[in-house]
Amino acid sequence: MDIEILLWLQDFREATGNVLTPFVDWLSHASITWLLFVPFVVYWCVNKKAGMFLILSMCISRFLNGIIKVTACVYRPYVRDPRIIPAGHKPSGYSFPSGHTMWASPIFGGLAVIGRRSKLFVSFCAVMILLVAFSRNYLGVHTPQDVIAGTLAGLFAVWLASVIIKRPERENAYLVAGILLCVLGVIYTVMKPYPMDYVDGKLLVDPDRMMLDTFYAVGMMTGFIAGRWIERRYIQFRVTGINIRGVILAVIGLIPVHYIAGTFAGDYKWLFDFLGGLFTVKGGRFVMGVILTFWTVALWPCVIMLTGGRE
Repeated sequence: MDIEILLWLQDFREATGNVLTPFVDWLSHASITWLLFVPFVVYWCVNKKAGMFLILSMCISRFLNGIIKVTACVYRPYVRDPRIIPAGHKPSGYSFPSGHTMWASPIFGGLAVIGRRSKLFVSFCAVMILLVAFSRNYLGVHTPQDVIAGTLAGLFAVWLASVIIKRPERENAYLVAGILLCVLGVIYTVMKPYPMDYVDGKLLVDPDRMMLDTFYAVGMMTGFIAGRWIERRYIQFRVTGINIRGVILAVIGLIPVHYIAGTFAGDYKWLFDFLGGLFTVKGGRFVMGVILTFWTVALWPCVIMLTGGRE
């Protein structure tokens, strides 16, 4: 049924002359690029606790996505059925669950929790989650099962983050548990067996390539944990508010995020190559993840604190 749905969508694309494809492709791309900025801006400028909740939801979701993908090892729909012809770029790697959906679900889902008093806003967030999920089916790069699982896992991350945030007295225990999970996640990712299927002498999915995404996710979680501990203990910054100072600091602070996260394809290649030369390739990817969240949770808040005081 999954494949038949994708074939129907493929026929629809062709029948309509791909008139919707540019917009759907932009929406799909924005879900893992520009949307990433939202939790950081909320954390720096609007509400510290709400921003931390969004960042934690995102980190948990990314971590789960990395672990589930290397566990399930499900091939892309166009690998499983050659009748599927994706619209545009053919992503490499495993398919289940959808990574784009697991970026969008915790951010829009977390925003819905924060703004739950407004039914209109909650409805908007729900629609955006569904649109991002649908975009991956429409483009032919994920099956409905992939996006359904991704949505549910992303919303689970929101629920888990809300449980953690509501229990500040247990925060140290949560941080220690998070570090242990990161260590176990790395060991599991490296030690587990992977399928080694070849077609025309070419490996369908390179396990080492898939490990990079998981190492990046573990790095993000590690950077968040370290950054949260340092910020709480030594920095304790006060949000800037929505004003000229806040906008300027947010824009400057997002510049490193833009390059580390690769808002535009290829922007981070120089950093990736540099860190890969200093460490191993997997180590470089891990360090990139650490830098991303440590910068946003602790280093840039330190600058905000020095320019505007503490809580």
